[in-house]
Amino acid sequence: MSSLLSSLSKTIHASLALAIILFLGLSYLNDGIAFDTLFWSWLFRYIHVVVAIMWIGLLWYFNFVQIPNMGKIPDEQKPAIGKVIAPAALFYFRWAAAFTVISGLILALLNGYLHDAMTFSIGSGVPKHTAIGIGMWLGIVMAFNVWFVIWPNQKRALGIVEADPETKAKSARTAMLFSRTNTLLSLPMLLSMVAAQNLY
Repeated sequence: MSSLLSSLSKTIHASLALAIILFLGLSYLNDGIAFDTLFWSWLFRYIHVVVAIMWIGLLWYFNFVQIPNMGKIPDEQKPAIGKVIAPAALFYFRWAAAFTVISGLILALLNGYLHDAMTFSIGSGVPKHTAIGIGMWLGIVMAFNVWFVIWPNQKRALGIVEADPETKAKSARTAMLFSRTNTLLSLPMLLSMVAAQNLY
């Protein structure tokens, strides 16, 4: 067991295997698997939730842990964060954001409410679609911030892209402010998503 848990790759593969076994067991109890729209909707909802947890988890890690504690780290230790931890976290952060939006749009398409949600259900007046639409647009704005504001500024701030010290400092502040903007939007976005599933 120690060998399994000592390797992240082995741990993730084992977790995936357990999830598949559980899925097959639950499918057996439900008279088997039909690869219909319901199945694909379930699969993309599962993917959507998994990548969204990684995205918002990393967003909150940056805002609750890394940013507030950077000032407490001795200068000689800061390169470990800037050169190793932050670039790795930002890789998963930005790709989780992209896959969250993509899987969410596919899920909405499979369930037949993509257009209605994206237009806030104006015209059809379905409150559930208005709620999910608000969440979807907030998620799109947040993902846009990740890819087109936070990531380019972080590349300069972390020295991935060369920049003078003044530009690095400005870029670090811009990245932080947009990361805080996404934190500000995260609870309303999650509320809209949960409300659409549970209040209507």
